[in-house]
Amino acid sequence: MTLLSEDKPSRFPELGNHITAMEPCSVDCGSKGDFANSIESTVFGAVEPPRRSRGRLIMHGMVMFGREFCYAVEAAFVTPVLLSVGLPRSLYSLVWLISPVLGFILQPVIGSASDYCRSRWGRRRPYILSLGIMMLVGITMFLNGDAVVSAIVRHRGVKRTWSIVVVMFGVVLFDFAADFIDGPVKAYLFDVCSHQDKERGLHYHALLTGLGGACGYLIGAMDWGHSALGILLGSEYQVIYFFSALTWSFFLTVHLFSIPEKPLSKQLTSESSAPTAPLIVASNGTGYGALSKELLPTPELRPRSFSALSEANAVTSSAKQPSKEAQKRMTLKSLLSAMINMPSHYRCLCVSHLLGWTAFLCNMLFFTDFMGQIVYKGNPYAPHNTTAYATYERGVEVGCWGLCINAVSSALYSYVQRLMLPYTGLKGLYFMGYFVFGLGTSLIGLYPNIISTLSLCSVFGVMSSTLYTIPFNLISEYHKQEEDQRKQGKQDPSVQGRGTGVDCAALTCMVQLAQIIVGAGLGALVNLVGSVVVVVLSASTMSLVGCLFIAVFIRHVD
Repeated sequence: MTLLSEDKPSRFPELGNHITAMEPCSVDCGSKGDFANSIESTVFGAVEPPRRSRGRLIMHGMVMFGREFCYAVEAAFVTPVLLSVGLPRSLYSLVWLISPVLGFILQPVIGSASDYCRSRWGRRRPYILSLGIMMLVGITMFLNGDAVVSAIVRHRGVKRTWSIVVVMFGVVLFDFAADFIDGPVKAYLFDVCSHQDKERGLHYHALLTGLGGACGYLIGAMDWGHSALGILLGSEYQVIYFFSALTWSFFLTVHLFSIPEKPLSKQLTSESSAPTAPLIVASNGTGYGALSKELLPTPELRPRSFSALSEANAVTSSAKQPSKEAQKRMTLKSLLSAMINMPSHYRCLCVSHLLGWTAFLCNMLFFTDFMGQIVYKGNPYAPHNTTAYATYERGVEVGCWGLCINAVSSALYSYVQRLMLPYTGLKGLYFMGYFVFGLGTSLIGLYPNIISTLSLCSVFGVMSSTLYTIPFNLISEYHKQEEDQRKQGKQDPSVQGRGTGVDCAALTCMVQLAQIIVGAGLGALVNLVGSVVVVVLSASTMSLVGCLFIAVFIRHVD
């Protein structure tokens, strides 16, 4: 429906008058849907960001390369570093417990604070910069803490205590910041890009994430201790820190200057001054072509949040919220309530996701330690100038090569999934990912030798690709089925008012819950059994249990 045109502008009556009939010669009367579409395009067209070039989007995604590079370094070396400074075996998994607990508590707070940040630099970039500095400080303390404490403290017992404290604090600080920075980075992309550019930007994010992980594991797999750079900087850990700090600082800077971000004050000003289409109101509200104001509410132009809880608010469509009570802001309490009261097939998907991530983290967080102690039969507690410790370090380096194989196989399997999907379906791919991972890790635990272990590292990539894609595809298919049932009037009352954001937030929480379970229980289990081989066997057991759970409880979709 055309309300305004350059050739023949429509004239509207003075205030106080009413339109009781519409003149066909001056206004093209269309359907109510056409009129609503015109208003939607008018309002949202005023705030749609401009298209971004490929170079700008790649620059924006560079931060994911640096983040995953540092993540790979942490995953490969955190356990060896903690054990080398003397942390008891029964406590070394607790370092993974603190960050997810803090995440559950602080995620809604930080997400809400970012929504209303009034910095002249924008809403997201101040938080990205702050978290980026925290990551740099954390990895500095993590990889250099032992060397710094050794240079300051001479007493052996005091030095051991302070080394453990500084290294653990660095690991927790880095892990906390690295976990949280992904949210504002995604929100920054969504704030400054159009709909088409968001999809392109996320594609570059995924690509650079895989490349960053592979490069990080490659750096860790090289023997820097006997190189010229290792002799110059003092040790292998200092060389790895040099590359990590340089990579992260450079790519974080590129990211922060990639795309300009409009401050919140200017966003509110532009949104309030954005042109809105006039509403045509009849005297009784029932005339032909007349629409009442209640039928056309002004779209809510709210700030976007980067937390999982607030993301649930942003993604959940107001059209699917039947009452004002359902439109309240998502909180930790309401998210937990939504998870408890969710339909059974969503709850089963969350349980299977929890089992999968628990199995995956059991293996990935302690794999290099497994290579050093079980496969290479080294000793992380031996003095640093002994053959036993050198053998352990060699096992850690080879373990990094295995994790690099995992990163490459994950990228390759993501393309294989597309080819297999028409033949197996989503549930078949989900089952196969868990089964292959469970079988491969069981063989690694039962027959720990170098060749077979490195060969079977490819199954880690199968599980990684499965966890990052299949559950969210199932969520999308479930909602699509419910939308079709809604159109046919066959909707289940238990799913009325649910949005994809709530269910995606629930899946995200399963990752943190899995990390809490691994951090709280795995160290005690290793101490009870007395061997790190229980780590890989636990991962295999959890994966095979998840495999059976998928076969029995996960709902099939066409």
